[in-house]
Amino acid sequence: MNQYNTLDGWLLGLMFGLIFLGLMAIYSASNGVGSVDLFYKQLMWFGIGLIVMAMVYYLDTNIIKEYVVVYYIIGLIFLVLVLLFGTKVAGATSWVRIGFISIQPSEIAKVTTILMLAKYLATDDTDITSPRHILIAIAIAVVPAMLVMLQPDMGTTLTYLSYLFPVMIMAGFNAYYLMLFGVPVLLTVIGFFNIYLLLIFALSSLVVLFLIKRRLYFSHFLVTALGLAGGLFTLNSASKILQPHQMKRIQTFLDPMSDPLGAGYNALQAKIAIGSGGFFGKGFLEGTQTQLRFIPAQWTDFIFCVIGEELGLLGAIVLLSLFLALLLRLLWMVSVIKNKFVELTLVGFVSLLLVHVMINIGMTIGLFPVIGVPLPFLSYGGSSLLGNMLMVALALNFNRNKRNLGY
Repeated sequence: MNQYNTLDGWLLGLMFGLIFLGLMAIYSASNGVGSVDLFYKQLMWFGIGLIVMAMVYYLDTNIIKEYVVVYYIIGLIFLVLVLLFGTKVAGATSWVRIGFISIQPSEIAKVTTILMLAKYLATDDTDITSPRHILIAIAIAVVPAMLVMLQPDMGTTLTYLSYLFPVMIMAGFNAYYLMLFGVPVLLTVIGFFNIYLLLIFALSSLVVLFLIKRRLYFSHFLVTALGLAGGLFTLNSASKILQPHQMKRIQTFLDPMSDPLGAGYNALQAKIAIGSGGFFGKGFLEGTQTQLRFIPAQWTDFIFCVIGEELGLLGAIVLLSLFLALLLRLLWMVSVIKNKFVELTLVGFVSLLLVHVMINIGMTIGLFPVIGVPLPFLSYGGSSLLGNMLMVALALNFNRNKRNLGY
């Protein structure tokens, strides 16, 4: 059999394993409360995803690349339509209804944005050392991110920016200069929390920059001072910039007991659920926190709690191992498919999935504030599942067509 046209069973199998765990968790989390239909809806979206995957898999990669700009523009149009005609859920206008289904365009637009960024940086005319080209690359990711922020959906906005720096570095941009750009941005964001974290990160950033390049101490002091000024601004203006529910999430992240029955309730119950699972878990459909619904809508952003309680630490290890193996498989494809567009696209996918996993699991165990980021392939949501399956389909397509890419 031709090695170039074989389906990558490893990547496909890892995806199926994650989706299977997700379907189990959704069934358990929604069982017995009249919402088990969520399981069947997710199963329906899984079927739709398989059809989309089959269609994408058999396309010519060069055809996919040729129409990337069209995909990107369509993604932007849908993000604008959400702002004009979208439905508000949990404080954010992120969904738009088409016929009898609701979709979240921001989940699909993540994929189209990565493709657009990869295509631009892979173009021969793009000079990654040129300030103009760097700004264009940043704008490709920032424009959809700003549209998502207007919804407002801070969690999804952060995921839009998660792949920007890794893809640019993979394209050849000097990581040191990205650090100079990133320090002010990081310190400005940290200003939303408190003055102590801001000062600690400002001092740490200054030390790290100094250790990397000692001669540019003036530039280091300048970018740190800019970041500190931005952090102080957000510290004093956080209540005006963020929505009330977003401010509450930050406050309860710093002190969950400040509102244990309100904004801090989910975070506290999530840790109780995961901790009570022990090593082997309480068993499928046997988790008390899960079955008694201590965590509202736990089939979405808090799906990891179901895994932790009912399958225990062992189940969590299996889940994380599947994610790790899937990411490593995508990175392996980066190493064997020597095509710049493909390499940058896959690095973008890896970065996006990794940040999703880190933030979602981190917020359930108290490492990050609750910001509404789904766990890839597991959390209930057709748009999220479809977007993740689309990334896998594109990776499978790249692997299938690597001879046609010239290698």
